[in-house]
Amino acid sequence: MGRPIVSPPALIGSPRPSLSYLAISYLLVFPVFRWLLRGRTAGNANVPPQGALVVVANHGSHLDPPLLGHALGRPVAFMAKEELFRVPLLGPIIRACGAYPVARGASDRDAIRVACQRLAEGWATGVFLDGTRQRNGRVNAPLHGAALLAARCGAPLLPVAILNSHRALGPEQSRLRLVPVHIRIGDPIPPPASRRREDLESTTRACQEAINRLIDEGLIAPPGRLAPARGQTALPPSP
Repeated sequence: MGRPIVSPPALIGSPRPSLSYLAISYLLVFPVFRWLLRGRTAGNANVPPQGALVVVANHGSHLDPPLLGHALGRPVAFMAKEELFRVPLLGPIIRACGAYPVARGASDRDAIRVACQRLAEGWATGVFLDGTRQRNGRVNAPLHGAALLAARCGAPLLPVAILNSHRALGPEQSRLRLVPVHIRIGDPIPPPASRRREDLESTTRACQEAINRLIDEGLIAPPGRLAPARGQTALPPSP
């Protein structure tokens, strides 16, 4: 017999953002993203306003988690090392942004269990497909964790491309570069049909292709201007 069919928990109401989250999002993240980095987003209509959602994205910078939560218009929970929550100031900030602790050395099964609990509460849960920052800002060697999480919880996956964050504050940079950082949001992808390896690989590949295709579209043209050429990575400042 096959595994029981899991109904997507789409009707679960999403947690309301805390006052701390709103303060950080609009007093800290908003000025950095919208003003310093001339941030723009496209495809926000593709974001389900509530219910469990696995947000899958490329990863080029430590800037990515707060930018995603702000740009999508709903809180996005990310896994974070347990010890980070004990750091003064940083701990309360990342907790307010929806991060949840995972103990060092915890198994993938433990991490998936915690993430499923967040999804059952109606959170959007973020997963970077490569698992670590990439120098070229693309999805290069995706892991199957996001697909497994979606299969276990019956949640759709939302592909999101973060353009240029690896140039703003990449793995080998210590200072912020003021280059445009834009976010393109793709169409939701259904969860895998099963937890079989071939189904997980197929869904993971679909997510990788969707994100890299969004990256290849280039930065988002401001209103009234032509779209940038394919692969263009910078735009003049907005008027």
